[in-house]
Amino acid sequence: MENPTDRPDRPERPQRPARPVAGRRFYDGANRPVTPKQFRPDRGGSEFDDRPARPRGRGGSDNRDDFGADRPARPERGDSRPPYRERSEGGPRGGQDRPRYENRPAQASSIDMLFGLRPILEALSAGRTLEKIFLLRGTKNSLVTDISTAAREAGIQVQMVPVEKLDNLTRKNHQGAVAFVSPIDYAPLDNIVSGLFEEGKVPFLLLLDRITDVRNFGAIARTAECLGVHALVVPSRGAAQINGDALKTSAGALNILPVCREVSLHETIRFLQQSGITVVACTEKADEAVGAAEVDFSGPVAVLMGSEEDGISPDLLNLADVKLKVPMTGQIQSLNVGVAAGIMLFEVARQRVAQS
Repeated sequence: MENPTDRPDRPERPQRPARPVAGRRFYDGANRPVTPKQFRPDRGGSEFDDRPARPRGRGGSDNRDDFGADRPARPERGDSRPPYRERSEGGPRGGQDRPRYENRPAQASSIDMLFGLRPILEALSAGRTLEKIFLLRGTKNSLVTDISTAAREAGIQVQMVPVEKLDNLTRKNHQGAVAFVSPIDYAPLDNIVSGLFEEGKVPFLLLLDRITDVRNFGAIARTAECLGVHALVVPSRGAAQINGDALKTSAGALNILPVCREVSLHETIRFLQQSGITVVACTEKADEAVGAAEVDFSGPVAVLMGSEEDGISPDLLNLADVKLKVPMTGQIQSLNVGVAAGIMLFEVARQRVAQS
């Protein structure tokens, strides 16, 4: 067996000259820039002397030296397109950064948020309209007690949640308390009803029992404003949060139509009945259909609509003066609450137009 160490040595291959390095310049004795191939002494007298060296990559020596007087100089990379941000004088790195498109409208901000125990308590004391308050579960101190008491008196929902819920709402130091500021101001129902009677108007109200979908709520508000409803009544708990999506879906109707937030819809229905307003419930459990000749909507009326899941609560349904259903002949036998509300409100508006 042949020993690997006894093999004859391989002949050495001629070592190839190194290739020119991109971005490197060579100079001759007269301090004139030359190409690497012309500068190497081992290439003297070869066939490559008369051929110009091919540039290797961006930034090579030949790329910058071949431009003549009649050929425009190669522009810098940054001059070929405008920068993403313009800089003004004064400030870090030559000035403060500002957007290239100065007239571009800002994005619509979402609902405002308050965080911290003291700011929320001061907002309640100042009478600001808060949509909902989240407090850290298990926190017991005087500020939490004061916030809960003030929110209960104002009819604002307070929910005790774990710290993960608060961390998902904001990354700032929330101190175990986060509150959403309502984009609208709620109106007292008793002032609305008394004002309508004093002005000689026939009240036309809409009560929404646990409508939780924001877009459904906005669509209902838009339909109600178009058909002459004087006010919306929602419960303080279990109702959709009035935020930017609700305002957008309502097409601005929530900025025009008064919204009343009541702690108990049971007491609200009794108050309306004592004020001479007929409460009409829209439910599939009714016997009579909308459009029956014996049902008169020309007087003071309040339409009651139920939630998307289970409709009107049984206890509220028992308090209603009139129960009506939307006649349907299809197989699904179910309507979106926004569509059903539009049908009910249209029937009331139709009768009132016919009576006028």
